[in-house]
Amino acid sequence: MTDVAPGTPSWLREHNDRAALGLLLEHGSLTRNRLGELSGLSKPTAAQMVARLERAGLIEPVGEVSGGRGPNAISYGVRADRLRGVAIDIRDRRIAATVVDALDHDHPIVEFATADRDRTPEGDVRAAIDAACSAAEVDPSTVAIVWVGVQAAISADGDSLSFTDTLPGWPELGARRRIEDALRLEVYLDNDVNLAAIAERAVGAGRDAASFALLWLGDGLGLAVDLGGTLHRGAAGGAGEIGYLPVPRAADGLVPGAEDLTDLLGGEAVAPLLANLDDAALAALADRVVLGVIPVLAVLDPELVVLGGPTGSAGGPRLAELVAERLAGIHSRRLEHTSRWHPTVRASGITGPSVLGGARRMLVGRIHDRLVADIRTP
Repeated sequence: MTDVAPGTPSWLREHNDRAALGLLLEHGSLTRNRLGELSGLSKPTAAQMVARLERAGLIEPVGEVSGGRGPNAISYGVRADRLRGVAIDIRDRRIAATVVDALDHDHPIVEFATADRDRTPEGDVRAAIDAACSAAEVDPSTVAIVWVGVQAAISADGDSLSFTDTLPGWPELGARRRIEDALRLEVYLDNDVNLAAIAERAVGAGRDAASFALLWLGDGLGLAVDLGGTLHRGAAGGAGEIGYLPVPRAADGLVPGAEDLTDLLGGEAVAPLLANLDDAALAALADRVVLGVIPVLAVLDPELVVLGGPTGSAGGPRLAELVAERLAGIHSRRLEHTSRWHPTVRASGITGPSVLGGARRMLVGRIHDRLVADIRTP
């Protein structure tokens, strides 16, 4: 927040400079004249804003634009190297990460195996930053923010984790603070499936839906609920831990001895089907998936269900089609039911790692906010 008195010349300059930087972040490179047009300010005022932002190291000349008669106009853009973040996806045995900057450039995604023992939150994040920066050939000292996706429920303050079965070495209390204290970074911990839903809303299967539910099918199960573009996280951050639900009676003939939905649909349970994913295997998988979808429909009745995660991606549009058919009341060999719910069912629309995609989008927004808020005009 500014400490300049409102209405003073210094306050006005700071206000204008923030507005100008915001326009450059929104529109990309601009000339001084175009910046004046978009801001509604005079050409001399626009030129002064550009000069101050360039002196502050926030923007730089990036090219020239022909204006017809007279010399070409210089265009200015935000410097990508001023402030960076790293998007991180931490799992039980592997970590993936990528550098993120204000211009949302594509940087390499790195993935590596975790240490077998002696893991810590700060150690995992430090390793992710080093690997991502090395791959992108950028200076780690320019990284100021990390957005970390984890397989856990996270409290509103971001520092209390539960359902941490797949995070060896991570404590239930204080993980975020430990990372911040050790690495001197701004740290955000987020549920991995919620981050995947953010990506689906932005560029995937949920982008045109009023609301949707993302059923994540991987080693474990997860659910993210998007209500009009806002994620429902629950009072303690535990909304969506669907893998712990007991299986219904209809599952008895599908996976004998299954006690919860993870036993029915988790990675280990469906591995034999995924090994040879022909029509028969897809049909058997759909029989199981529908049992995970029905509780979601009973509570939320969303217009769209997205099947994500490794299993959802492997099954693709055909699996989504078979699940929709079963929900409509078309009977399978082993399961007979008629549903009153008829949502659209789609496969994930994300190309590439969806958890990192969601973390990347959150980071770009946070980097923009930081750059604008950090403007101080003398």
